[in-house]
Amino acid sequence: QVQLVESGGGSVQAGGSLRLSCAVSGDTYSRYCMGWFRQAPGKEREAVARIKFSEGRTRYADSVKGRFIISQDNAQNTLNLQMNSLKSEDTAMYYCAADPGRGGYCFLAEITYSYWGQGTQVTVSS
Repeated sequence: QVQLVESGGGSVQAGGSLRLSCAVSGDTYSRYCMGWFRQAPGKEREAVARIKFSEGRTRYADSVKGRFIISQDNAQNTLNLQMNSLKSEDTAMYYCAADPGRGGYCFLAEITYSYWGQGTQVTVSS
């Protein structure tokens, strides 16, 4: 079991930056893969980025590549998402997710994550 609590959301103007954090607790096995997802009003939840928590390997959605950085702080047991050059289309509820992994692999697909946080709202105004 893993417990996830997001923080750091808020309102920012286009071009600005925000840093999201996800406090992680629970067994290490269940957080082999960790990711950030988002859901805008009226849209399906989509993947933003994922990381293999033990190795630090990352992967990003094309829409955020070059602007967002996913990282982990093992000492603090947190997962972070640094969001730069924010656009109005980045407005969404952002969720932290975790999973033990599938055969040693981590994916950017929502269906492959077992544990979810409650989300934190990010609003970008143009």
